[in-house]
Amino acid sequence: MFVEGKQMHIALKKGDIGRYVIIPGDPGRCEKIAKYFDDAHFVASNREYTTWTGTLLGEKVSVCSTGIGGPSTAIAVEELTECGADTFIRLGTCGGIDLKVRGGDVVVATGAVRQEGTSREYMPLEYPAVPDFDVTLALRDGMKAAGLPVHTGVVQAKDSFYGQHRPEAMPVAPMLQYQWQAWKRGGVLCSEMESAALFTVAAVLRVRAGAAFHVIWNQERRDAGMEDIRCPDMEPTLAAVIESLKLLIRRDRENAR
Repeated sequence: MFVEGKQMHIALKKGDIGRYVIIPGDPGRCEKIAKYFDDAHFVASNREYTTWTGTLLGEKVSVCSTGIGGPSTAIAVEELTECGADTFIRLGTCGGIDLKVRGGDVVVATGAVRQEGTSREYMPLEYPAVPDFDVTLALRDGMKAAGLPVHTGVVQAKDSFYGQHRPEAMPVAPMLQYQWQAWKRGGVLCSEMESAALFTVAAVLRVRAGAAFHVIWNQERRDAGMEDIRCPDMEPTLAAVIESLKLLIRRDRENAR
């Protein structure tokens, strides 16, 4: 929604960004990501949305933070699309669920459990939250090329951080604990807070989206008495996302010939 020439929340106008946008949650990560761009420059900051733009392989690219959760992510995707973006790569963090997922690993999502509210205002729950295949393949291949341990599969997207970490304190504890056990038994890889909204909104808007998550830890490994490495340093994942985006740009150019 343009207000006085700029989008209401992200404070951007057409021409400020490239068609490719990396979307972390934390505004503090934007400058760190932009350092990998050529000719990077700060564009705008408003609320939780901070934007930098530069180039990769001569292609105009941007990074814009979304804040935490589905509502602010949906706003960012809506407004960035109106400004000309058509490809989104979510770079975030997660906690592992499946026991094979360790701290320091990377999860590339192939689908998301819609345990949040934002996507329900776009499509009924029967509609799957899935990423774009080409973006996902580039992320998977980029992680492998970087030598990072990568998993592909379904992730859980939630609205409440403490509903996951302190379910016993919630009045709806039995429901939360039942659902968590279902995700575990169903092979869900990790838990995060934005992917279901991102994938659903992108599909409705007919734009592309994918997501890669740096695993901080895995509480299920800890609870099972297994080694649980805590790895907050996501710099290797960040660098691999940049290489994944370069790979996607090259493939898009090949496909456009």
